[in-house]
Amino acid sequence: MQWNIHDDVRIVRDKIFREDLKQLAERWFGGEFVKAVVDVEQSIMAVGGELHADEEALLLEEGSKQSNLWGINIYPAKTGDEWIEFDSMVNIRPRHNNRSRGVEDPVIRKKIVAVVSNLVS
Repeated sequence: MQWNIHDDVRIVRDKIFREDLKQLAERWFGGEFVKAVVDVEQSIMAVGGELHADEEALLLEEGSKQSNLWGINIYPAKTGDEWIEFDSMVNIRPRHNNRSRGVEDPVIRKKIVAVVSNLVS
């Protein structure tokens, strides 16, 4: 696992274990979930911050394009459709036809799930 540490936020480029996500979740949210921002083009994600905006900022600093970034919550103890929640203020982008905190485009949702599933063991 390769980490790029920026305060509490880390970029995941390789595999991360659910146990690692649980430890990160303990820091901010009592172990229930961890916030993440996924770059659907580079197939990476930032995890571990208090705000999705912190993770988004780190990915932008690392060269990601804002239009490829989507905020989610990961529930490491859950499985199936319940372990990823599409809910973040960074997702509100009227100019990209996303007017809610969710991810309205099913194609993008599918990409997000694929990236997260590939990175989390």
